[in-house]
Amino acid sequence: MSGMIYEIRDLRLSFPDMAHKPVFGAAPQIEVLKGLSFDVPKGEVLGIVGGSGSGKSTLGRAMIRLLEPDSGTIRFEGTDITHADEPALRPLRRRFQMIFQDPMSSLNPRRRVGGIIAGPLRLQGVQDTSAKVLEALDMVGLPRSFAARYPHELSGGQRQRVGIARAIALRPDFILADEIVSGLDVSSQAQVLNLLEELVRELGLTLAFISHDLSVIRRLCSRIIVMYRGEIVENAPTAQVFDAPQADYTRELLQAIPLPDPDQIWA
Repeated sequence: MSGMIYEIRDLRLSFPDMAHKPVFGAAPQIEVLKGLSFDVPKGEVLGIVGGSGSGKSTLGRAMIRLLEPDSGTIRFEGTDITHADEPALRPLRRRFQMIFQDPMSSLNPRRRVGGIIAGPLRLQGVQDTSAKVLEALDMVGLPRSFAARYPHELSGGQRQRVGIARAIALRPDFILADEIVSGLDVSSQAQVLNLLEELVRELGLTLAFISHDLSVIRRLCSRIIVMYRGEIVENAPTAQVFDAPQADYTRELLQAIPLPDPDQIWA
């Protein structure tokens, strides 16, 4: 695949600082994204990494227009979506989807799994949602009988698979995955990462994977953006980031990766 699925230029976004809001008057603004510029080629698995408060999740939500930037430009396959209104975004939303960090808060506890997966399909006017739901369950490795279950009847890893099934049901071009394995045990993490790799390959997806864990990023991503305080401090292929990091903050992140020490296991 060739071409760019995203072209982002001088992206800026601010939030009101309610902690310092005066009794009378508007709250001061905190700039969360500070003039970010980068491209995302089609078919790439992009890692977005940074510490808490670095702006990585805000960037992801701006990319799929869950947040509207203050200024700059977001182009999705050549279409400027920076300030597009909801009627203009509706047909595009089937082309970019999101997998959320906490499936328990993003899955409606009153709806069965089948209804949860079918929701976006119905919003987009897709016919025969039942067949699409079963197909999505097959693709994420869940039994079709799970369509009749409620989220609380599933394990954490199974709930995250439901979130993935909901995201791929519309056959999007781009998926944003925001810290989706951070709440899972090591075994479930590995299974979900294996599943994502298969889906990227089989569906030709472009994926942006947000994480604070560089070990996970290294496993999955071909290129890494490192963010610090709302800025991109490094944007390079994964091998280069690990072998020859250019930014001091990237080196600090690499040094913070826990490494097993066999000499200390039985100490």
